Amino acid sequence: MGSFFGAVHRIVKKIPSGSVMTYGQIAEMAGNPKASRAVGYALRASPPDAEYPWHRVVNSRGEISLRNTMQGDDDRCLQRVLLESEGVVFSDSGRIDLKVYQLRF
Repeated sequence: MGSFFGAVHRIVKKIPSGSVMTYGQIAEMAGNPKASRAVGYALRASPPDAEYPWHRVVNSRGEISLRNTMQGDDDRCLQRVLLESEGVVFSDSGRIDLKVYQLRF
């Protein structure tokens, strides 16, 4: 898993401001298309001071995924605030239009 986690981090570092990628998209680019959950694990396993834009990773519906953390919804709120500060717009139902904001390589 170490090299997979490293690949995830390298991919996420390349997501520019104002864009998002999905967990599945990153898993495929990292060489394991069925490992979208492992992308989430890789992001959570990083040190808190890691310098990469974790907030630019969303689920396949263009939503912020729930995280099982002690903080509850705090991470979701932070992720949304960070994305909105980059110009990403959420619908009234809390979705991001992937046709507009999803980065494609």
